[in-house]
Amino acid sequence: MSSVIESHVRPYSDLGIVVGARPAATLLLRHESDAAATSNTPDLSSPQLDASPDRGTAALEPDIQMASVQENLWGDHQQPLGGWAKRLLDLLVASTALILASPILVLIPLLIKATTGGPVLFVHRRIGFNGKVFDCYKFRTMVPNAEEVLQRHLSCDLQAAQEWAANQKLKCDPRILFFGKMLRKSSLDELPQLFNVLRGDMSCVGPRPVVADELQRYGAAAHEYLKTRPGLTGLWQISGRNMTEYSHRVLLDTQYVQTWSLLRDFSILMRTIPAMMKFDQTS
Repeated sequence: MSSVIESHVRPYSDLGIVVGARPAATLLLRHESDAAATSNTPDLSSPQLDASPDRGTAALEPDIQMASVQENLWGDHQQPLGGWAKRLLDLLVASTALILASPILVLIPLLIKATTGGPVLFVHRRIGFNGKVFDCYKFRTMVPNAEEVLQRHLSCDLQAAQEWAANQKLKCDPRILFFGKMLRKSSLDELPQLFNVLRGDMSCVGPRPVVADELQRYGAAAHEYLKTRPGLTGLWQISGRNMTEYSHRVLLDTQYVQTWSLLRDFSILMRTIPAMMKFDQTS
């Protein structure tokens, strides 16, 4: 099965990612001053979020504008949020879901090949627990030259460019194929991420997996994001998904980590199926 591997992890002046032998990474999200950048004590304050309608990013107070997550911040013994209990739940849910969804996992690739041709899988680099970069799997829903189409569209449409800058999504996305829209509306395009869960890259419940440039939007809240594996579902998916602003999504991810419990994971999983039926809230 062929795949499209596209990585948007690029060097940034204000975001450095170093992936070594250990899964931890060094992430420097903001520089306030030379003195702050060389400090050995990262600011782990809670984010002060501005969820005003005309803002898509989190507005942070000056004293928490710099958050660095260092490789030795937690140590080698640090486990993802929830430890073995959450991991056991992930393995149980993911393996069961794969068995139940196996006919769909065979049918969808055949339909993609028949209707659009080209690769079946879209593989994207995302940031996971402790800053580890991993390949996130999805069924391909876009044209093969999706990045080129996006840049051309944003350069010609100012309103679309503003929408993308605010939410990293477009309500009318020219990259998405007809069959791809059906997959996205039903969230079936994310079924291959069950393999990410089995591999330990993701969890069944957690923050939405982000790319490197998106992590900058989290500000000091990136410290909370990096404590856990990204999730196949989460508070964002059951709280309106594309109807919510990006700053609210950051707030939901932070809230999830700070108030985690196994019982809440069960609750989110149970509420995910009804949320998937609200097709008007998906891209």
